[in-house]
Amino acid sequence: MSEVQLTAPLQNLIEQLKELPGVGARSAERIAFHLLKTDAEAAFALAQAVRDIKEKIRPCTRCYHLADGDLCQICQDPRRDPSQIVVVEQPKDLINLEATGIVRGVYHVLMGHIAPLEGIEPSDLTIASLVERCRDEAVREVILATNPNMDGDVTSLHITELLKPLDVRVTRLARGLAPGSQLEYANRSMLEEALKHRQAVADDQDGES
Repeated sequence: MSEVQLTAPLQNLIEQLKELPGVGARSAERIAFHLLKTDAEAAFALAQAVRDIKEKIRPCTRCYHLADGDLCQICQDPRRDPSQIVVVEQPKDLINLEATGIVRGVYHVLMGHIAPLEGIEPSDLTIASLVERCRDEAVREVILATNPNMDGDVTSLHITELLKPLDVRVTRLARGLAPGSQLEYANRSMLEEALKHRQAVADDQDGES
């Protein structure tokens, strides 16, 4: 028996869905057939939502978090303390930390981490912009909330060296987070503890020597 050939539009949709993280061939097929049988209004609403995030969402011009204008909602909030900057690798890390309700300062999103073997150098990240913020604004503390793995540690060390000439206290999350893990998968209580018991980078390095 010959295999049933799908129409080109349906096959194309399945192929596109398979490119999404965590979506395999079977899941992509189920989603495609669900969209096929759902009413047109719902399907078009989903398509418009996808279009909107590509056309309307951009990096905040100050911290590089997700925004639909020049500044994100956090940078626009007058209740936030601009003298404390929490540095994260990705917007999703910011969202996880923000969910703890502990952070009263603002953020800076690096848009990745230093990884020379992957061709990612400091110049590919927003590190220069972070240093400029610390130099030009009244920043008293920078909390390094990079992932507790090798790439995150290398990135934190590089930033620490750049901030040494400036009058800024540099701290990092406590190691309640398992080494090699990612903030994306840490639960709220783990992040709260890591923030509350953050350590000064200089003191931590002295203790290790």
